[in-house]
Amino acid sequence: MLYHRQGYPDVDEIVLCKVTNIFPNSVFVELLEYSRSGLVHISEVSPGRIRNLREFISIDRIIVCKVLKIDKEKGHIDLSLRRVNSHQRQEKLEEVKQETKAESVVRNLAKRLKKLPEDVYHELTSKLFPEYSHLYLCFRDIVSEDLDLEKKGIDKEIARELSATVIEKFRPPKIKLAGEIRLQTYDPQGIVKIKSTLLEIEKLSATIKITYLGAGRFKITLEDVDYKPAEKTLAAVESVVSKFNDKLSTASFERERKE
Repeated sequence: MLYHRQGYPDVDEIVLCKVTNIFPNSVFVELLEYSRSGLVHISEVSPGRIRNLREFISIDRIIVCKVLKIDKEKGHIDLSLRRVNSHQRQEKLEEVKQETKAESVVRNLAKRLKKLPEDVYHELTSKLFPEYSHLYLCFRDIVSEDLDLEKKGIDKEIARELSATVIEKFRPPKIKLAGEIRLQTYDPQGIVKIKSTLLEIEKLSATIKITYLGAGRFKITLEDVDYKPAEKTLAAVESVVSKFNDKLSTASFERERKE
């Protein structure tokens, strides 16, 4: 990984480690994000009695540990494997996965620009890491248009090329919801009323699309990057449809069910 942090981790921090040596009562590891060594005592490998550490762990294995104690004078870092729960482990591994993906984008960009990956990476992190802990977090803000690389002082060519690539690679896939609206009315101004209702629905979101199916039936589809805002928009659609009902008019909305 290009990612590297200076100094020491914090106590209780969750860190990524690589097993470098195994002794009868302890395991030595390399903290990959800090380029420092640490020790996991046999009592911190797994609950219960352990007869042979090699039955639980192996050389070069990547593990997720929790920092227990730091002695900066001696350069010692005590770690625990057993005190990391499944949620913490998964969260850390996902963080590493996303950062590795971000570094891959940087390496490919450097290749296209005929630059060294380390140079491009330093150009980015020297300007961005005072504000961000990881590169992939910067990329998320680029996608949401909350970060302009040029305004952060990044080289114009790198900023332009990287932003285009990040938007393509890191943009979350959109989810799609659909349903059918039925509008029937005996109102003398019925056509105007229907058009007004459909127009009000379209104004709820730029991603809403309405297709006429015939006989007062309309298909509605909408897209979003997350179910929560999509469901909120759909609830607003139902609210507009319900207002169509009166003594001369009836309306209904039925969501499309996924198989």
